[in-house]
Amino acid sequence: MTARTLYIARHAWAGHFGDPQWPLDSQRELDPAGIDRFRQVVEQLSGRGFAPEIVATSPYARCRQTAELIARHTAEQPEVVELEALEPGSDIDSLIEWSRHTACQRICWVGHAPDVSHMAGALVGNGRINIRFAKGTVAAVRLFSDLDYGAGELCWHATAKLLGV
Repeated sequence: MTARTLYIARHAWAGHFGDPQWPLDSQRELDPAGIDRFRQVVEQLSGRGFAPEIVATSPYARCRQTAELIARHTAEQPEVVELEALEPGSDIDSLIEWSRHTACQRICWVGHAPDVSHMAGALVGNGRINIRFAKGTVAAVRLFSDLDYGAGELCWHATAKLLGV
């Protein structure tokens, strides 16, 4: 079996929770500085091999915008698909099942904290591992067997700060 790569990304910097501009948290968008900063993150990672073939995202506005930045600034210009399973309180079992049924070898999930931390930990460990995801962080998990709990190896975990952005 060819190794697959699962990228996990936390949405980029958004407006403040509770801001009256966004009556529903699901509508909260990325702020202009967050858009620019995450674009730089994606461009740097893309130059280093970050190349998802498909991007699955929470339907929340800030995640959708983050996914669209990934699609726009990576070589494959992947399709963006909204999945309810990536909403806050993510359903990792549904995400695993959905991902198993895609023919793509490089998949990216875009979600929320603390869910992305738990998802990454579940894929590379015994369920007790927590990997901190600051806003705009992207991680790569390599899978040498079927996508499942504990089946992955953390290859890299890149924050904007680490990249100098």
